Amino acid sequence: MSDRILIGKAHEVEPQLFDNESARKVSKRVLIGKAKGAENFVMRLFTVGEGGHSPHHSHLWEHEVFIVSGEATVVTNQGEVQASAGSYVFVPSGVKHQFKNTGKGDLEFICVIPSSADEE
Repeated sequence: MSDRILIGKAHEVEPQLFDNESARKVSKRVLIGKAKGAENFVMRLFTVGEGGHSPHHSHLWEHEVFIVSGEATVVTNQGEVQASAGSYVFVPSGVKHQFKNTGKGDLEFICVIPSSADEE
């Protein structure tokens, strides 16, 4: 464990790009994770281009999501729900979910997961 506080700029972190059948126009930046000494959580920034979407999937871990900018449609077990900048979304473990960019411009959201999950 380090006693050093880290401060950085999100858009200076190299993104991983996803553009295939399951994820369209998505980039992911791991802002804080094991590589930076975080022991409990991983903070990631997702950018979804206009008309893009994350995969429709589930995980064994929960997600805490904060919509930074843009307009999203969140696909849930209860149907599709709108979420915009300033909204938070809690996705319990094992629940199928998807984020679709339904606005103009990019959709950006922060997603926090436990460090025991696959941060990549």
